Order: sequence, then structure tokens, then C-alpha cells
Amino acid sequence: MPPQTTSRRDRLRQATLGEIHEAVRTLLTTKGSAAVTINAVAREVGMTGPALYHYFAGHDELVGATAAGFCRELTESMLAARDAHAADAHARRLLATCRAMRDWAVAHPAEFGWIFASPLAPPNRQPESARQAAGQRFEQVFLDQVSDVWQARPFPVPELAGLDPSLREQLAAYSDSLERRLPLEAAHVFLSWWIRLYGLLCMEVLNQLDFAFSDLRPVFEECLREMCAALGLDYEPAG
Repeated sequence: MPPQTTSRRDRLRQATLGEIHEAVRTLLTTKGSAAVTINAVAREVGMTGPALYHYFAGHDELVGATAAGFCRELTESMLAARDAHAADAHARRLLATCRAMRDWAVAHPAEFGWIFASPLAPPNRQPESARQAAGQRFEQVFLDQVSDVWQARPFPVPELAGLDPSLREQLAAYSDSLERRLPLEAAHVFLSWWIRLYGLLCMEVLNQLDFAFSDLRPVFEECLREMCAALGLDYEPAG
């Protein structure tokens, strides 16, 4: 059978969706999130507000779709950095991935905030959506690499008996959701470092550390150095 091709109508629709995505970005980065309304976006792309409803059911769906798009951009930049070191050791791939995450976030603070300012509900309380899928794929990039490190050479983990019972229960549920790719103790280490990296990045993007630092890059690198030590990896400075 000959290969199927997209119809002209589908191509036009995808082109319009791309214009809408960029219109949201323009409004977001120049005027702030409050400026991103159905009518404002419609004006940016040269259509009426009612016409935009042919593409999105409402403001919430528009926000979810563009947040998913931004999240995919971030994920692709991380994957590209990882894959540039496909033949290298675990440490180099993981460090490149983390640095790419920071580079994108610092270069796109409004988009980063748009992705993460409104947290997703847990999967069991929210139907599948493009935004949910994009967020899960983003999480997977870091998780996959830590899982690979664990499989190659298990890193130090805390004693389960020393963890709070509630924490153990939550870690068990999380580990089950990963099909036990990481045991409870290793999942605890993974989540602890993810919280540190993500938390530091959010504080940088939101300018919460400007009172002390004008350049957070060395602080982020210090965090990466400590993460490598915790995972039994050799840290390499950037560049």
C-alpha cells in the first residue's frame, strides 16, 4: 500500500496550532500569564475569539496544550544533550542532561513557570492528557538514567528501618508505579536528588536567591558534584 500522507486540511490545522502556540509564548513572555486570554491569543493570530474555540474548548485546554508543548521542548533539549554523549559513561550523560535542563529553564523562565506553576494532579485523579503525557516523559529522562546507574552499580542507600513509616509506605507505592525498577531505598535517593535539583532551579528561575547570588551556575554545579558523589559517579566540570 502507498504511504499515507496528511491531508491539506490537517496540514493547515497543524500550522494554525503552531501559530497559536507561538502567540501564547509571545503574550506570556512580553506581558505575563494574565495576558494569555482566548481573545488576546485570537487577535495575535488574526482570528476571532469564537474561531479559536474550533481548536481549543476553552482557556484551560489552551493552557494545558501550550504547557505540554513547552514541556516537550524542554524534554527534547535534555534528550539531545544526553544523546550527544550516548557512548560516554553514565556520569557524563547525566551531567549533560541536568545542565541542559538548567540552560533551557534559565533561557525560558516564563515558559518554565508556565509548565510548573500549576502542578498536575496525580495520574489516578486526572484523565490522560497531552500535558500529563509530556510531564511523564520529562520525568522519565532523569529517572531512566538513575535506573541505569542503579542497574550497573547500585549506589549507597539509607536503611529502610530508619525512614518514617509514612515515608516508607509512600515510597513503596512510588516504587510499585515504576514496576520496581528502583527499590524503595533507591527511589528515596532518586527523589531526594530530584527535589534538590528541581527546587534549586525553581528558586533560580523565580529569582528567589538574588539577595545572595548573581550567578547560580556554580551553586548548581556544586549540587551536581554532590549528586554524583551520592550516586557513586565521577563528577566532571562543565565545558
